[in-house]
Amino acid sequence: MSMIKTLVLIGAGGALGAMARYGVVVAAGALTGGTNLLPWGTLIVNVAGSLAIGCIVGALSESAALHSIARPLLIVGFLGAFTTFSAFSMETLSLIESGRAAAAFGYATLSVVLCVAAAWFGLWMAR
Repeated sequence: MSMIKTLVLIGAGGALGAMARYGVVVAAGALTGGTNLLPWGTLIVNVAGSLAIGCIVGALSESAALHSIARPLLIVGFLGAFTTFSAFSMETLSLIESGRAAAAFGYATLSVVLCVAAAWFGLWMAR
């Protein structure tokens, strides 16, 4: 597949994923009355995206024909825009499945701590 076709698939999937994320976040806010107890919309998209990437990766391992279209459209594009947490979840699971549970735990812990710290630092620098 050409680079242009791949980029078009990623862009189309990304546009759909971003719109889906927005829709879920808005719907969750409406359902919860906009309470700030937890960011329910983000939690929902992260869990749903993690479930989806597991299903897609599992299905792609069975069908090489789908791989060249589904990977850029669904994984990189749609799930990349819907949530980047799905990639993190799959990478962590891959470490566990390869017998590297300690590395998975370290990666998960480091990812969460560093990302939250980076977001805090970015916010602090902007103020």
